[in-house]
Amino acid sequence: MRAGPSQEEIRRQNLGALLRFVHVRGSISRAELTSELGLNRSTIGALTADLAAVGLVSEEAPRETGRAGRPSLVVRPSSDLVYAYAASVEVDRIRVARVGLGGVILDQREAPRPHGEAIEAVRPVAEFVAQMAESVKPQARCIGAGIAVCGLVRREDGLVRLGPHLGWLDEPLGHALQDRLPDLLPQVAVGNVADLCALAEHTRGVAVGCDNIIYMYGDVGVGAGIIAGGRRVTGHGGYGGEVGHMVVNPHGRPCGCGSRGCWETEIGEQALLRAAGRDTALGSEAVLAVVEAAARGDATAQVAVRQVGDWLGFGVANLVNIFNPELVIFGGTLRDVYLASAAQVRSRLNSIGLPATREHVRLRTPKLGGDAALLGAAELAFEQLLADPLG
Repeated sequence: MRAGPSQEEIRRQNLGALLRFVHVRGSISRAELTSELGLNRSTIGALTADLAAVGLVSEEAPRETGRAGRPSLVVRPSSDLVYAYAASVEVDRIRVARVGLGGVILDQREAPRPHGEAIEAVRPVAEFVAQMAESVKPQARCIGAGIAVCGLVRREDGLVRLGPHLGWLDEPLGHALQDRLPDLLPQVAVGNVADLCALAEHTRGVAVGCDNIIYMYGDVGVGAGIIAGGRRVTGHGGYGGEVGHMVVNPHGRPCGCGSRGCWETEIGEQALLRAAGRDTALGSEAVLAVVEAAARGDATAQVAVRQVGDWLGFGVANLVNIFNPELVIFGGTLRDVYLASAAQVRSRLNSIGLPATREHVRLRTPKLGGDAALLGAAELAFEQLLADPLG
């Protein structure tokens, strides 16, 4: 028979649980931690003292409570002293942030994405990280970096197997960044942007408290981050969630993946702009211009929005039937498309979705907005620390 966990293993598990709770919830009293974690006061006191000793949290007396008796100390994440770098490599731009423990964005920069191989994208990311590092307190501690990228990412080593809209194939993005800044970045993790947006919204956004969600992310391409039973669904190699390449129209347009009639060809940026007769431009501003034109009464733009909204609802209904989520979130440019075509999306969902799966599902836009990718990338970087704070 296998022996049960040792006292040291239990202690480390409790340290991780407490740190994760403070990281997600923010400042919280020892009394609340005692109640939430189901541990006694002396254990909570010992755990917070251990975390404070290594600079992960701080403790201080609360402001005036108005209650009699000795107030419970407040535990806070050391956001200014423990941090990670987060990057989002998008089709048209690169964003980099320094994110403190607790999900606090401390600094942020962005630049147009240079075209070419991944090494070209690494250069501005590395430059931004080096710039931000100059203003960091000497005693502060960098946990590492996380990168969100539009493409298929191999979970085991962060290799970008395919980024069709970036022009990438088998690009070692994470290794390239770490090789560029070995003294600043102890580790670099890479994940798919939709998957990391879902993680961020589930951790501290609109999906807090929901354990079954689908985060739809759209730009030129389309993907989904899926959380089922509170766990990310990424598949065997990490390539799960490529819903944009679900074939919905076998006789439709060719897709960049080599197939034909993928959902992406019906709801991506190019589909909307082509239907609106504005396919000479790309990007979120061009999509928003079509949506705004439709709202002003432009007949061509209205037809385009309804058409894309109908296809959006068609695919969402199928995903709802398969995954039975509580919440579907529309991010990236799909946020604007959904808001302009909510009636078509819901109509399709009602006509195709099974009553048992559709009757409770909520359709929402992200609470974290454009910061979701950066905050999700930071969560990826913090994972190892939260699992074993003293490791």
